[in-house]
Amino acid sequence: MTKKNDGKTVSKKRTPARAAAGMRKAKSVEAGEAQELTVNVVAEGPKAAAAEEVKKESLQIEAAEAAKEEPKSETAKPAKKQPAKAETAKTDKKKPAKAGAVRAAKKEEPKSEPVKTPKEEPNAEAVEAVKEEPMAEAAEEVREERPETEASAEAAPAETYQTPRRSVAFIGSECYPFVKTGGLGDVMYALPKELVKQNCDVKVILPRYKCIPWEYQEKMVYRGAFEMDLCADGRSFYVGIMEYVWDGVVYDFIDNEDFFSNGNPYTNLVDDIPKYCYFAKAALAALNFMDWIPDVIHCHDWQAALVPVYLRTQFANTKLTTAKTILTIHNLRFQGIYDIPTIRYWSGLPDYVFNKDALKTGYRDANMLKGGLTYSNIITTVSQTYAGEIQSPYYGEMLDAHLRYHSGKLRGIVNGIDYDIWNPETDGRLHANYGIANVLEGKKENKRRLQEELGLVQDDHKFVIGLISRLTDQKGLDLVNAIIPAVMDEHTQIVVLGTGDHVYEDSFRYYEGAYKGNVCSNIMYDETRSHRIYAGADALLVPSQFEPCGLTQLIAMHYGTIPIVRETGGLKDTVEPYNMYTDSGNGFTFNHYDAGLLLDAINRAKTLYFNSRDYWDGMIRRDMEKNLSWENSAKQYKDLYLELTW
Repeated sequence: MTKKNDGKTVSKKRTPARAAAGMRKAKSVEAGEAQELTVNVVAEGPKAAAAEEVKKESLQIEAAEAAKEEPKSETAKPAKKQPAKAETAKTDKKKPAKAGAVRAAKKEEPKSEPVKTPKEEPNAEAVEAVKEEPMAEAAEEVREERPETEASAEAAPAETYQTPRRSVAFIGSECYPFVKTGGLGDVMYALPKELVKQNCDVKVILPRYKCIPWEYQEKMVYRGAFEMDLCADGRSFYVGIMEYVWDGVVYDFIDNEDFFSNGNPYTNLVDDIPKYCYFAKAALAALNFMDWIPDVIHCHDWQAALVPVYLRTQFANTKLTTAKTILTIHNLRFQGIYDIPTIRYWSGLPDYVFNKDALKTGYRDANMLKGGLTYSNIITTVSQTYAGEIQSPYYGEMLDAHLRYHSGKLRGIVNGIDYDIWNPETDGRLHANYGIANVLEGKKENKRRLQEELGLVQDDHKFVIGLISRLTDQKGLDLVNAIIPAVMDEHTQIVVLGTGDHVYEDSFRYYEGAYKGNVCSNIMYDETRSHRIYAGADALLVPSQFEPCGLTQLIAMHYGTIPIVRETGGLKDTVEPYNMYTDSGNGFTFNHYDAGLLLDAINRAKTLYFNSRDYWDGMIRRDMEKNLSWENSAKQYKDLYLELTW
């Protein structure tokens, strides 16, 4: 029998005469010892000094008893299974509190019964040794359990976000991989996926366009259908709901052949205005139909801008009225402007929303984006600099005064890139994968293979400039067009990828012929080729007139390609200009929209590349080390949702 005295465990030896009595009481003693052991485990956990003494004395007792009982080792063998079972209890006990540990230990009490095996020789010392051995090992487990628990507690926060759960409905006109025409499609795919990791319940609502690949359409599940009143004269339309679940995100597609049977998501305003009036109302009606009431409804661009207007008017008496709304501006240039009678008819909205403070713009037009800005709870843009720029006449697209009025609810959050798609270490589209450790060798191999693929002169010495863009004035193509003859020399090559205005398409085709072997103009969009240009080029050109955020410069930096950008919008927020005196920065920039300044930025980049290659290589590594993923952006959006719904 063991007694506890000031935290120390001592052993009292039995005489042979009392051995039989001790054997008869073995079962009850073992139960009492198991209970006492449980109390000791709970009580002695915080007392490191006492546990250390328990260990020393128990080991001494165990050694002495083992020496005495060596011939009868078979008697003690069955009891040695006990520590394994105690360890099972230990793993269970790691969960929360001490009370749980007591309950777990009590459940293990019956498993101490294997001690009853030695019936032939009731040796009290053997019984004593059996009892003392689990005690010593249990005390050792107490000592070992604490550091393991602390280690697991330190490792856990890496993937766990301790913030309240929020439900969010994303409503937008496009989403990768179903349909994508620009950066909006990337955001609608990557941001919800990252928000799921931030403890959000996310549903994405999209139109079911005919152009969505069949591989996705065939996996959609029918969720229901209903008729919805839409127009001012009471005309109603069918609303079908098809569902697709992927990466923890639920995608609900609004199905209607009248509006979404065209091959492309965007055609012309005559068709697009009725289409997106229908879509905005159908998205809310679908949420109501499914009885899924989100905490936040997050709308994107003018195509979903009527959602906040509908929510505060025609859906004011439904369960959805508790939801808060956020409207994100991805590009202010596109606003959904048409004459008031047309939008009033197709939206069925009440007359009072068509005033100068809401939808009305000019004398006879209605602006769908302006109405959404008025009725939403929060307005966000895709960079902090762009949030400030659009409040000025130059960038404000005739909405600068309206945005200044609503500046109190205007925020800017920079986009990220999806590392599952854009990662040079795992990108299956590249000729050779690489990471920070072997970036110089990897980029050299990808450059050589890119030159071979595009029919350029194969020369490692060449400075390859990439341009991946829509070929429009907004992207600064007029500046590029003006300086190509000055940029081209025996050390430089240019690779262009994109489509757009015919004037720029024809211009780049001309330069390809004029500088055969050193200029390649790919007048198309090819996803695989874009990945290879990011990996094989030395620098990427983004001289935009305005750029709300921009993803190309982020992707370029992650692939070790140095960006050359104009200081505007998200380009200014994400690219720090190189400082030759401190060897800091991650790209080359110019401020005013001027062809001469663009040429100067390119020449500065070429000078560093050819004359100070070590500094250039250092900038490549700095760019690749930056965290450009959606994790930081999603955390900011989650904080915004919490602020809005607290």
